[in-house]
Amino acid sequence: MNAQAIESTADIVALEAGLDAAERDARALVEGLAEAAAGWRDRPGSWSVAECLDHLATSNEVYLEAMRGVAADAAAHNRTRKAPARPGVIGRLFVRWLEPPVSPWLKGRAPRLIRPRPAPALTDASNRFLASQKAVRAFLRRYSDIDLAGVRFPNPFIRGVRFSLATGLHVLEAHERRHLWQAWRTRRAAEQAIAGRP
Repeated sequence: MNAQAIESTADIVALEAGLDAAERDARALVEGLAEAAAGWRDRPGSWSVAECLDHLATSNEVYLEAMRGVAADAAAHNRTRKAPARPGVIGRLFVRWLEPPVSPWLKGRAPRLIRPRPAPALTDASNRFLASQKAVRAFLRRYSDIDLAGVRFPNPFIRGVRFSLATGLHVLEAHERRHLWQAWRTRRAAEQAIAGRP
């Protein structure tokens, strides 16, 4: 195996590891969490733990839908990988912006398409997120041999912007880390508020 093949394999392993880490984090997040705490919000308009998970599930579904057709076409036309599955310069900046911790000055409003359902049940939201993780993992395994860094898809939220499939996968993982970080902060605040601690 040449150096390029080794590096290309390592990038897929790293993406899988990121998905695994997010799944472990989400499972730990909901373990032992009471429904009252799962639905608690620190202020009007903020999201509960359950809503964070629901948002992630919907985001993953919408992003994958935008990526699947392009990936299938690339596979049908034998567009095999030429470089590791890494974002380009603009993609890296966007991924970095998504990563936690999130500055209050850099928060954005989620597009209407992917806002969470109001007050979803924790089990439902958690199961939806885990199912979306399974779908992302299946996409990655199915298309790991195509040119993820070279094939582009239309960003479903930013009109006129096209990302590489590699950028899309890294965006999904950074977005998960962002909202799991948010959900953990919300869980801790909820449990303190419910327990009556300052």
